[in-house]
Amino acid sequence: MRTSPALRAAALAATATVLLPLTACSGSGDDTGPEGPRSSPLAANAAEASSGPGGLASQKLTWKPCPAPTPAQGGGKAPTPLPGGARWECSFMKAPLDYARPNSGTIDLALIRARAKDPARRIGSLIFNFGGPGASGVATLPAFGTDYDKLRARYDLVSFDPRGVGSSAGVKCESDRQLDARYETDGTPDTAAEVNAVVEDAKAFAAACERNSGRVLPYVGTTEAARDMDLMRQVLGDRKLYYFGISYGTALGGVYAHLFPRNVGRSVLDAVIDPTLNSEQASLGQAKGFQLALDSFTKDCAERGEACKLPGSTGKEVEQGISDLLTRLEKKPVAGLGDRQLTQTLATTGIAAALYSKETWPLLEEGVDEADGGSGALLLALADSLNGRSQDGRYNNSMAANTAINCADSKERFTAEQTEAKLPQFRSASPVFGDYLGWGLMSCTGWPVAGAWETPDVSAPGSAPILVVGNTGDPATPYAGARAMADALGKGVGVQMTYRGQGHGAYNSGNACVQKAVGDYLMDGKVPAAGTVCA
Repeated sequence: MRTSPALRAAALAATATVLLPLTACSGSGDDTGPEGPRSSPLAANAAEASSGPGGLASQKLTWKPCPAPTPAQGGGKAPTPLPGGARWECSFMKAPLDYARPNSGTIDLALIRARAKDPARRIGSLIFNFGGPGASGVATLPAFGTDYDKLRARYDLVSFDPRGVGSSAGVKCESDRQLDARYETDGTPDTAAEVNAVVEDAKAFAAACERNSGRVLPYVGTTEAARDMDLMRQVLGDRKLYYFGISYGTALGGVYAHLFPRNVGRSVLDAVIDPTLNSEQASLGQAKGFQLALDSFTKDCAERGEACKLPGSTGKEVEQGISDLLTRLEKKPVAGLGDRQLTQTLATTGIAAALYSKETWPLLEEGVDEADGGSGALLLALADSLNGRSQDGRYNNSMAANTAINCADSKERFTAEQTEAKLPQFRSASPVFGDYLGWGLMSCTGWPVAGAWETPDVSAPGSAPILVVGNTGDPATPYAGARAMADALGKGVGVQMTYRGQGHGAYNSGNACVQKAVGDYLMDGKVPAAGTVCA
């Protein structure tokens, strides 16, 4: 897809790993051996899932023209046809609410697909997960459809709203008005009163989620989503799972491979989460990643001299100007959109949103310049895109789902005192984003469901090769995660490939080398040599 920078920013924000603590996820063993040491008590064993829990593997899907996305999916218009006139079709698949008790009730999972161009050479269904966790695949796949249209030569392109997301038993927490107030709360508290406000906000949000979605909260973890994908594979009629996971979708893909190694077909993991890190370590890594992306942006700005709107003859000077703006906004917000103001926290969110792609650096430059002059509309719009707020003031459920999935996965729960003690580390990692991401550790404080693990088990002995693509300039999922994932998947399974570029993800960068390597693998089974580098 090639769109205007503003639309691209919104689409990227919808698929990005959001700025809450990233938590990895673990399976509970695989279909060839005993349960793993950190198995979920809610998960059935892999053999049961493969046999079709509750007989659901034999269900027949009814595909219909896709309607417009729901507010929970992000709203907007019904998806437009792909080049050549291919239309998007939507359906719902039934899955057990609780895989440990598959006959105790079901939920409906929303699916979308575009059929393969060449049915005679069709390989199967290529299932996408675009990350978050919390991104609606039903809304996102059509937005990026032309980016993947070459792959449709031999695959049905398929995506879904994972459980807890969008139209798949989507988690509901607070109202739009409450969320507006929540995002205006100072996310980098400096006083005891502000710290108390952060604590109370986390507790109130958790209570609202339990009140409005308590039935599904225990069952939205990544292990359950992986089991859903294996059920989906069977219902779609595929012997193997062909998969393209981006950002959090790489963790989901790793967990799937661990649970069902013999069911793995051609699988690509792009913008890779490090499965060896707990939520604290991953958040610290994100702080470093966003700082690296900001350093690249400010260096580029300084090197362009007078062509850059921001003051400073060096990258450090440009960054200092941004830091000074954020300091001023903490004391005195500026006009934003309508009656809403641009606060320090919303400005930081907007800056982070624009760092997800080099394509949106011009928006970052313009937004900072305008905010410096007293108009915060553009930075606020960027923040809204990352927070899932549409122009009509409605929020999708991506952030609620993100919290619910992360907190179902991660055991870690931080008090205010523990968080404050860790802030020096975060500030050292990033003077701009350190406090912002450090305080984000409290997103699971007071959560009503216990987490299942600290780090994932993604080891997948016996799996087919899995292509793991890391981007050296990725702010949200730092490059080191690709090597860690390849190693954790196991020898002969994880095949690492490097893209030397900027932004979150490699395939959608448009880099011809990356797209050819991925395409050759998915279409013809040609596994790139380990260590392949694209620039």
